Amino acid sequence: MRNSLLKNRVAPAAVWFVAILIGWQCLSWLFLEVLELPLAQSKLPYLHELTRTLLDYADVLLTEGAVTFSNAALGFLFGAIAGILLAILMSISKWVEQLTFPYAVASQMIPILGLAPIVYGIVHDDQISRILIAAYITFFPVSLNMLRGLRSAEPSAVELMYSYAAKPWVIYWKLRLPAALPGLFSGLKIAAPLAVTGAILVELMGATQGIGVIMLRNLYYGPSHNYMFWLTVITGAFLGIISYLLISLFERILTPWQPEFRKTGGED
Repeated sequence: MRNSLLKNRVAPAAVWFVAILIGWQCLSWLFLEVLELPLAQSKLPYLHELTRTLLDYADVLLTEGAVTFSNAALGFLFGAIAGILLAILMSISKWVEQLTFPYAVASQMIPILGLAPIVYGIVHDDQISRILIAAYITFFPVSLNMLRGLRSAEPSAVELMYSYAAKPWVIYWKLRLPAALPGLFSGLKIAAPLAVTGAILVELMGATQGIGVIMLRNLYYGPSHNYMFWLTVITGAFLGIISYLLISLFERILTPWQPEFRKTGGED
């Protein structure tokens, strides 16, 4: 049964992946060989050319990607902690919610494309800027989903614990926080790839290291460096996928009671 469940999840993803690769290669051939578009390889390069370039520059992409990912992860951690703490405070006090939530919502109206250069211009430090932007992006979805999760606990269960004279912190620890974990992980899975995107965006503003720096340099160098540019784009997407999968793994470990993680009847 477990093998069947694994096949049901992996097989569609594998089919889509192979279909994308085949479609990509066919479109590259169409642009270059049939339509003979000018600079066709800069529009959609052949996959085998990308693979050849990847083998030559894998160490560079790995090093720069690690810089981007580490800064995004640090900002993600700070933003998640701040979002969780604010959600807990808002769930405890209606006054805190009325005071802070409208401003938290309003802060998300600021375009990240405009905020990144402002933050970078103020702090003049690319590492701190990446961390701040990643934390800013993470904060709101985590706070919102955590607050919903804290309020998703069954009222009858809460009343039962009150009837047994349970202290408020015990109710939070035993009931509300476990009930909030699925919502929390929903927010984390939304924020994790966005944190990577935010870090890359700051790197485009003038950082010295990171996948965004390599991306910008190869974009300016023109058609002769388009393979490397495409690899930086793919690497950035790959970092976002890794961050999502890591959060999904933690979710599976920490919330095994969710329906999608339960063992089905008859499974060995």
